[in-house]
Amino acid sequence: MMQFSSQAAPPQHTLLKPNPNNINGLFLDLSSPNNLFHNRPTRPWPGGFPTSSKALGSFNTAGCMEQLLAHCASAVEANDATLAQQLLWVLNNIAPPEGDSNQRLTSAFLRALISRASKSGSCKIFASAAGALAATASTLSDALHRFSAVELASFVDLTPWHRFGYSAANAAILEAVEGFSTIHVVDLSTTHCMQMPTLIDALSNRPEGPPILRLTAVSLTDGMQPPPLLDMSYEELGARLVNFARSRNVPMEFRVIHSSPSDGFSDVLDQLRVQQLVSDGEALVVNCQMMLHCIPEETAGTFSSSVGLTSCISLRSMFLKALRSLEPTLVTIIDEDADFTSPDVVARLRSAFNYLWIPYDTVDTFLPRGSEQRKWYEAGISWKIENVIAQEGLQRVERLESKGRWAQRMRNAGFRALGFGEEAVAEVKGMLDEHSAGWGLKRDEDDLVLTWKGHNVVFATAWVP
Repeated sequence: MMQFSSQAAPPQHTLLKPNPNNINGLFLDLSSPNNLFHNRPTRPWPGGFPTSSKALGSFNTAGCMEQLLAHCASAVEANDATLAQQLLWVLNNIAPPEGDSNQRLTSAFLRALISRASKSGSCKIFASAAGALAATASTLSDALHRFSAVELASFVDLTPWHRFGYSAANAAILEAVEGFSTIHVVDLSTTHCMQMPTLIDALSNRPEGPPILRLTAVSLTDGMQPPPLLDMSYEELGARLVNFARSRNVPMEFRVIHSSPSDGFSDVLDQLRVQQLVSDGEALVVNCQMMLHCIPEETAGTFSSSVGLTSCISLRSMFLKALRSLEPTLVTIIDEDADFTSPDVVARLRSAFNYLWIPYDTVDTFLPRGSEQRKWYEAGISWKIENVIAQEGLQRVERLESKGRWAQRMRNAGFRALGFGEEAVAEVKGMLDEHSAGWGLKRDEDDLVLTWKGHNVVFATAWVP
């Protein structure tokens, strides 16, 4: 792991106080990120509005912050500007963006709620401030760092968040492709093939000799790529991977398919169907690393059966059934174990708050305050929160589903679970030994689950037709 300088002291956060002559006269002012409110008559805060640091400190727990955020989201959705602005005043004062992990988490949700309100115009005070919001801070997508390949490789190695899935999937792939002379890996991954060098290295050491590797990378279109972002074309990335494979004596072909999750990756499926007509005897592996949840979970449409019943078609189920028809040798699904699919923003907020505390909690174990990489890391989490809370329709790509729900979808599509062997478990445990003691591994029936302080974080599953 990289070494860093000692931690810098966090900047001081100034408590904002309303006018003592009119303590309930709060008005949202986005022209300055450190002065969210100025005086404007509003209805009184129920039970008396808290004005002192001590009184506000009583709200400074994760449970209270979650409740305040949920009530604020409800007020925004109900167009209750008075209640919303009062709640936002409290939230802004108890959750400085440079505070502890819970405060930084809450601050990110606060910004996401302001963004949602300014986009929808549900509260006119937010809608009128949208221009000021844009002027005081760059959009999250503009603020995200674009990684070089070397930077990204080092970045994903800082934490098991992605490495866990790489280790588990690679172990399952190596076992599934034994005896095949040609392997076709379709990489549906949000981390731009960062898993592949390790897989190539392992394939080069096969007792029977390295196979021919055909790698198909899927690049998201329509600006739907979640972080981390890559500062190079996939064509350049592919050329580097081919050179690396050559250095390991692994013959390799690389191609990229530009596709969109909004239509269930139809371009990927179409090209795989065509390829299946001309390929013979190769192992087809579909490696899904935190990308399937970008497929909208809403129904693609309805159809009427012969007995007059109307059924719904899920884009996710359609994709999995189409994948099953290709008779793949192996399908791996690695994703974050949470549920962000509710159409109700308050329910999504609660689910996201009770999951996304984890990356804020873990970051202190591997990145010091003030480091450049920490800024990149937390910007990525903030982007996710903003996407979950402020976006709707096809732009909302962070639509996580639980491990159990994905397992049910796979079984319904005609797949059966393939358990991970002892070698895979040993590989994952060895990787976790390189990281903080808070990380753990548990086996859940056929699956592996990465945990942080006992809480589920990421699951890994393997499936065969």
